[in-house]
Amino acid sequence: MFPIDHPFRIANFRAYWAARFSMTVAQNGMIIVIGWQVYTIARQTMSPSAAAAQLGLIGLLQFVPLFVTTPITGWVADHFDRRMITRTTVSLQLVCALILALATSQGWMSLPVLFGVAVLLGLARAFAGPAFSALAPNLVPREALPTAIALSSISWQVGTIIGPAIGGFAYAHAQSGAYWLAVGLFGIAFVSLMLIGKVAQPPRSSAHPLRQIVDGLAYVWQNKLVFGTITLDLFAVFLAGTSALLPIYAHDIFKVGPQGLSLLAAAPAVGACVVALFFSIRPLKTDVGPKMLLAVLVYGTATVIFGIAHLIVPAYAFQVGVAALAVAGGADMFSVYIRQSLIQLYTPDAMRGRVGAVSQLTISASNELGEAESGFLAAGLGPIGAVLVGGGGAIVVTILWTYLFPAIRAARTFDPPQAETVS
Repeated sequence: MFPIDHPFRIANFRAYWAARFSMTVAQNGMIIVIGWQVYTIARQTMSPSAAAAQLGLIGLLQFVPLFVTTPITGWVADHFDRRMITRTTVSLQLVCALILALATSQGWMSLPVLFGVAVLLGLARAFAGPAFSALAPNLVPREALPTAIALSSISWQVGTIIGPAIGGFAYAHAQSGAYWLAVGLFGIAFVSLMLIGKVAQPPRSSAHPLRQIVDGLAYVWQNKLVFGTITLDLFAVFLAGTSALLPIYAHDIFKVGPQGLSLLAAAPAVGACVVALFFSIRPLKTDVGPKMLLAVLVYGTATVIFGIAHLIVPAYAFQVGVAALAVAGGADMFSVYIRQSLIQLYTPDAMRGRVGAVSQLTISASNELGEAESGFLAAGLGPIGAVLVGGGGAIVVTILWTYLFPAIRAARTFDPPQAETVS
């Protein structure tokens, strides 16, 4: 079924892929429902702008643990058994999902419960990200590494996109459904991780831990392609992310309720799955840097169209909004596939945990902190203004990065230059 050198022929990699995909779907299915519950509970006693600010706070609470622990998490992933780190963090997330499921089904859900669990989830994801991203290259021979990295990126990105859709549909069926589903998915992830046998660990440096942390940050700064791709994601998705505002659009603008929220959350999943399927048939090989920049431009443009759909086509506002989100999801999948592959392939194995921690920090900043930015901006400018400023900002950032980081434009394939590989 698969070529002789395909990563899916390796049992350890199959278990890893199943674990990462299950965990990612569970994480993001919970995030969209947490946002909906926060906004719904807040609206019972607060104005729309004050409730929007609560959405910003929930994003901030998920980001702060990651921001504080980033210097440590990368070093931990490069120093300890990456399998044990992933198993521990998945277990903590399973406990968080169980708390939310019980709180929702038994009627004791509240904003403090949601905020407290958000902090625990942020802490678990802080340690899980670098360990998961650095573990994949340890499971396959070097000649299969590019394909393994691509498959790992696809599992993460598709899980990120379809998770909210699945969570939204499960919540629409039963309020605690999304959390019970997450419990099951985290359980699958834990069992899959337990199936991974002993793997080779990167050589451990004898340098002081603080020196190793500084070395990881220095590598990111000195490698302009890695630095440029990481920061492009940081600013583009930070500005143009709309996930935190979907409850507002479903509740107050499109007026489609939780069922409509499920469709809005599903739309990026459709676009991402189409792109992922295309890559599985025709892997990208040429002009990877320029195509990544173009994908981010499309992402920002589609975000703007989503924000003003109800103004330009009032009769079909919801349908246009769904279509725009589908395009944005496909463009995001395209961009992340290239970005993660470039970062992994340009980074030595002994430093992948630390570089992965920096990459995760920017991804989380663009997601969780981006949710905070969207919520607070919506409180001040309204949701429409927040989306327009964000989408337009992503377009401007992409144009600037095209000229500030010529290494991105110059990246034609996933193969790093020999000099950078040796360094």
